[in-house]
Amino acid sequence: MTLDRRSLFQGLTGAAALAAFSADAMARVIQAGKIAASRRPADLAGDETYWSEIANAFQVDRTLINLNNGGCSPAPAPVLDQMIRDLRFSNEIPVYQMWTVLEPRIESCRRELAAEFGCDPEEMAITRNASESLETLTFGIDLKPGDEVIYTTQNYPRMITSWEQRARRHGIVTKPISFPVPPPSAADVVARFRAAITPRTRVFEITHITNLTGQILPVRDVVRLGREHGIETFVDGAHAFAQFPFKRDDLECDYYATSLHKWLFAPIGTGFLYVRKNKQKSIWPLMAAPPKMDEDIRKYEEIGTHPAANHNAIAAAIAFSRGIGAERKAARLRWLRDRWALRLQAASPRVKILTPLNDTDSCAIALIHVEGVDTEKLQAYLWDKHRIMTTPIVHPEFNGLRITPSVYNTPDEIDTFCVRMEEVLKKGLPA
Repeated sequence: MTLDRRSLFQGLTGAAALAAFSADAMARVIQAGKIAASRRPADLAGDETYWSEIANAFQVDRTLINLNNGGCSPAPAPVLDQMIRDLRFSNEIPVYQMWTVLEPRIESCRRELAAEFGCDPEEMAITRNASESLETLTFGIDLKPGDEVIYTTQNYPRMITSWEQRARRHGIVTKPISFPVPPPSAADVVARFRAAITPRTRVFEITHITNLTGQILPVRDVVRLGREHGIETFVDGAHAFAQFPFKRDDLECDYYATSLHKWLFAPIGTGFLYVRKNKQKSIWPLMAAPPKMDEDIRKYEEIGTHPAANHNAIAAAIAFSRGIGAERKAARLRWLRDRWALRLQAASPRVKILTPLNDTDSCAIALIHVEGVDTEKLQAYLWDKHRIMTTPIVHPEFNGLRITPSVYNTPDEIDTFCVRMEEVLKKGLPA
């Protein structure tokens, strides 16, 4: 069925930011929907007639090739426009326009985010990023000296630092575990968590998808393992939410933290923290809240004065993402991943892709290691000489370039990256 204006609006019902879409951006999303019609996501993944309409909603500099969207993605025009408009509105008289008019609209964003994640709105706190959300959990759970926390050596460095600080300050014990890159199986990862459990284990922390290689980890199985042993499981979903489709109940988790400026395309400095209702009383907020808020998810939003414009534009980002569709987005991201990864893998036996190239264990993010080439120098060469932005990953156990295209990247941009990499494979880096 062709997606006309009425059916598009119905698909975005409840997203408060529809009015924020510029006429041009809305026209592009509608046109893309007409092109897509009822085609399967996999059949649409390489259709540039469709994806060029989506790409043109992003006002980016095409002299630069950004393949580090996993770090932070640009927002599409309608999202940026709403945020800027609300910032200007706030600036007229902030104590009224921001606090009285705009701030209450956070409840609409809460409702829409909860619907996307599949939880009750009263379990959805809107934060500034995954780090803030995870540190709320890290410093908010009551632990005694000697209590153990298990996480992997591939956890995000700031989260490892947070647990280590807690160990220095409160005498808890951190127990990092490692796994091969890529792991032989999901069961192997779970087995490594299981082997580390002792009677003092109180918390697991697991990344839903690692920021290092893009490996999707078996969150649900680790959550179940923890529950069997009375262990709380904190899920770091910084890179997962809105990159590929899933709901809370697919993971069975009690806690989930993410950033929204990566794959939802929300403004920079937006994220969420999910805490199951019956767990909220036991997790303290980062900033003090009164006892009457002990079981109120909003206690995690008590951070002092902050711009309402940023978090209110989340609604526009949700509307935009719904216009694409989660399955279509994931199919396109994997298509872009395979376009560069398979080409470079075939170019030389020195190329090692340290991420499984399938539809279950990864999505947009993949890590490439080139034997005999310094990773950090390669990243600097691509940026300094060719304005191609990638991410150097230098981990004690492996290294490589993290490549993370997004829906606005074009096949030509991917191919340009491949050409430059093939030149390095043939000639090496310039002296």
